[in-house]
Amino acid sequence: MKRKVILYMSVSLDGYIADKAGKTGWLGGESEFYQGDYGRSGFLSIVDTVIMGMDTYKILKEKYSQKTWPYQDMLTYVITHRPETDTEEVHFVDSRMSTFIQKLQQEEGGNIWVYGGADIANQLIRENLIDEYHLTIMPIILGSGTRLFGDGNKEIKLHLIKNTEKNGVIDCLYERV
Repeated sequence: MKRKVILYMSVSLDGYIADKAGKTGWLGGESEFYQGDYGRSGFLSIVDTVIMGMDTYKILKEKYSQKTWPYQDMLTYVITHRPETDTEEVHFVDSRMSTFIQKLQQEEGGNIWVYGGADIANQLIRENLIDEYHLTIMPIILGSGTRLFGDGNKEIKLHLIKNTEKNGVIDCLYERV
């Protein structure tokens, strides 16, 4: 069976994944005391491969510099055109996104998580290679920053599978029709 490609990201109500400074400190719900994870742990249990761009990788590497890699139990691929040396935890890939994703889908394994950033996501959206769109919508309007859905994407019809609300945050799961 073909592995699903799932875009799973948090976005502002107006569709941004980072503010104008490239930061995500605005992530969170109405109450700062909320202790849940908005369904993230459940999501992580259904994926075994994570894909991200170099900018996202650098942010994570800096954040976890003194700690273990947060996705060490998953295959991690960083899409980049710069020459990089693979590590025990991370594999660097210089390949056309559609070719790489289609190759991964034919291999054994669980679902594939498209983690970030917007450029990687939009390459896959333009090729209609995202099977599920799992968006966690934060109760904030940023007004500017890094948009998740860029210009040039074609119309893709989606079907709502489920949505939940916790602490003012809406978690939506759509599948491609």
